[in-house]
Amino acid sequence: MDQSHLNMSLTALQTAVAAPILGAFLIPFAGRISTAVRNILAVTLGLVTFIAAAYMLPDAMRGVIASYSISFPLGFDLILSADMLAVFMAAISSFVSAIILIYSVDYISHYENQTEYYTMVVLFLGSMMGLVFSANLLWMYVFWELTAFASWRLVGFFRSDRDVLKANKTFLVTVFGALCMLAGILLVYFDKGSMDMRLLHGESISILAASLILMGILAKSATLPFSTWLPDAGVAPSTVTALLHAAVLVKIGVYAYARIFGVTFAAPPEFSQAVLWIAGASALVSAGAALVEKDIKRIIAYSTVSQIAFIFLGLASGNKVAFIGGLLYILMHSIAKGGLFLCAGIIEQKTHNKDITKMGGLCKTMPVTCLAFAMCSLSVMGIPPFGGFFSKFMVFSGAAQNGSLSVILIFLAGAVMTLLYLFRLFYLVFMGPDKQDSPREGSTVMVASVLALGLIGLALGALIYYPSVYVDLLTNQLGVNLQ
Repeated sequence: MDQSHLNMSLTALQTAVAAPILGAFLIPFAGRISTAVRNILAVTLGLVTFIAAAYMLPDAMRGVIASYSISFPLGFDLILSADMLAVFMAAISSFVSAIILIYSVDYISHYENQTEYYTMVVLFLGSMMGLVFSANLLWMYVFWELTAFASWRLVGFFRSDRDVLKANKTFLVTVFGALCMLAGILLVYFDKGSMDMRLLHGESISILAASLILMGILAKSATLPFSTWLPDAGVAPSTVTALLHAAVLVKIGVYAYARIFGVTFAAPPEFSQAVLWIAGASALVSAGAALVEKDIKRIIAYSTVSQIAFIFLGLASGNKVAFIGGLLYILMHSIAKGGLFLCAGIIEQKTHNKDITKMGGLCKTMPVTCLAFAMCSLSVMGIPPFGGFFSKFMVFSGAAQNGSLSVILIFLAGAVMTLLYLFRLFYLVFMGPDKQDSPREGSTVMVASVLALGLIGLALGALIYYPSVYVDLLTNQLGVNLQ
């Protein structure tokens, strides 16, 4: 192993975690200097975190796994490990978060509580970095709860009674699931005597421990029966909902499933089958809600709940192709759904409206936003040549080899409903007769951000070979538990 590469990767690992967590506490002081200094610091922290995560990608592929640890009593050591899965998730979440921070400079500029907003967004990003790199179950839980605190403050950003109520709901549902998860982690500790996931690879755990951990995962990923908090979180600014849906919060759940039940523990077949049925029900119910909803952000939120279920289909099918598709789905969905929510932010600010039945003809006055929205929608639908097509195809083709026909049919119905509700959304907002005064495009920075995400979704389809090779190597290197 090249010692210089290891040292550089270790520095990048420490930077990716420490920069946003420590930097978040500097933002209030920067805000006292000037808003410009504060904004530049927040964006810089997001970019530095992404650069550090991206730097580790080639080294991780070569098998250079940087790790850092601080000893604590009773085996509760803080262990950070930059294996291929952790680096993959860190690069995705930090990239989308950096785009959101850049977009925020204009989007959030006329609201109050801006300093707290940037502090919580950066802390949110730092908590995600700590979570994905944690190789100790207890520290994964600690960072898990930090994201809950940050999301609570962000969802209640506007401070009205309704906003605070929705923020409290988000906090209570996710923390309830997290406490169940903690109970499961403690059961594993009492049974195995360790919480170091590197030492627990391939171990079997009890159904009770697995079920408790799964409850935490389902709550955080907004999967039935814990899905109602995510559409309600749409009261937050669109940048926050993009962060929750695309970059960080709900992706924590599917990441934890891949890490805990894909890489670490060997889940029994009946457990994985139960996950598939839960995910299938979640996909159908949420897609049905999206078909009848009128609020643009709630429609996209229900879409997130439905699409997360497709990721679970890939990760829980026990098939290598499906697992690879599930990880690629995380990448494609993060890019496309981030773009959709940021487009919704432009539309909401310019029309002062969230009811899609009162919109129409926006393609004439907001053509770039329309193009970006269309590209992101096509990726979520799984239309070639966008990246979402390849991830969805791999999930279905792999799951069909191991899954039951009834489960596959449920998800196929969900895929058809995805086409319907996104087409309905696009048509009512951008096509048809004008129903409002002609709104203008958003700022150059905001429009460039959404267009970049739409084009990246297209580029990922054209260059699908490269992320697919990475994820394939990931499954081989980490010894993913497949049935």
